Amino acid sequence: MDLLDTLTAKGLRRETPTREEALAVLATTDDELLDVVAAAGRVRRQWFGRRVKLNYLVNLKSGLCPEDCNYCSQRLGSKAEILKYTWLKPEQAAEAAAAGLAGGAKRVCLVASGRGPTDRDIDRVADTIAAIKDANEAVEVCACLGLLSDNQAERLKAAGADAYNHNLNTSEATYGDITTTHTYADRVDTVTKAHGAGLSACSGLIAGMGESDADLVDVVFALREIGSDSVPVNFLIPFEGTPLAKEWNLTPQRCLRILAMVRFVCPDVEVRIAGGREVHLRSMQPLGLHIANSIFLGDYLTSEGQAGQTDLDMIADAGFEVEGAGEPTLPRHRSEAGLGGGCGTGGGGCGDAEAETGAHACGTGGCGPCGGHTPEATDTHENDELRSDLVRVRRRGAGTELAPNA
Repeated sequence: MDLLDTLTAKGLRRETPTREEALAVLATTDDELLDVVAAAGRVRRQWFGRRVKLNYLVNLKSGLCPEDCNYCSQRLGSKAEILKYTWLKPEQAAEAAAAGLAGGAKRVCLVASGRGPTDRDIDRVADTIAAIKDANEAVEVCACLGLLSDNQAERLKAAGADAYNHNLNTSEATYGDITTTHTYADRVDTVTKAHGAGLSACSGLIAGMGESDADLVDVVFALREIGSDSVPVNFLIPFEGTPLAKEWNLTPQRCLRILAMVRFVCPDVEVRIAGGREVHLRSMQPLGLHIANSIFLGDYLTSEGQAGQTDLDMIADAGFEVEGAGEPTLPRHRSEAGLGGGCGTGGGGCGDAEAETGAHACGTGGCGPCGGHTPEATDTHENDELRSDLVRVRRRGAGTELAPNA
């Protein structure tokens, strides 16, 4: 296919595709799907080999967020029956992080719900980073705390944070359709602050909220433009008790096309399959590894993922290997150019981790377009019915007495 040959060649040369080419990827048919995966896989292997980076989430503070992001189980007015608790103590967070590191994760993502951190919150997170790095000096730490005020990114960097996650989530044009308590510009400002402070900038998107193909392409091009070192791709988990509970717009095939489009637009950047992997890719998760080079291990913020050992088995069975703690994530040309944001190993950032929990997996709960937008590609499959049985609320790990899943 001329399109895929062109996109592969551009990806191998780190050239940006046109918007028309990116849109064309999303419009490919199921008959062409394996060709799309194979083409994106060539680009992935060029820059990341067969390595898979494992990231582990620790939810420092869950629920009761004042932001009104419609997709988020922690949002203002959410009726989702998730865990709710205030700040974990540093030693509690370090204990939770240790489980992920023992399972093979090289990065710990510290997430807290809320609009943004106070200066006291920054002190708390600094103490938590110290506790985690005292036990494992080589671990990478990504913070995800919401909208940052002046000098807070610098304080996190000084405390030992390697990266900061704050997702754009959707196109600027449709941002206001879901969130009214902050703006797209607010989110761009926080990513800019983090990158400017020398933190690896991690920013991604949420798919499956009824957005158009043009919205998806717009946000991915915006992520490239702001210099995101890591692009987590979240697939909406429609939590009961949230406004988007009935938005089941994704199929495994569409998820793979979205991942491929992201890879072609961001060929040498860490692409992470984040929240919704198990819910929407399901048995086709291994194919996603041929496109993305990073996943979360075990559970997410307010939902449960598949067993950590199952993740490891999937990686091995698909012919990939877990990225080691001493291996750089990003290609040398990005690390040497300073695009790793000062991260010790040049790794990418954290991920929103779940389009479902939002407000703080991604910072302040960014947004995506709402159901009023009809996807341009007609991914109509008989299995698009509501599959709420696949959404499992997290009842173990941080904030509970049960052992974490890693």
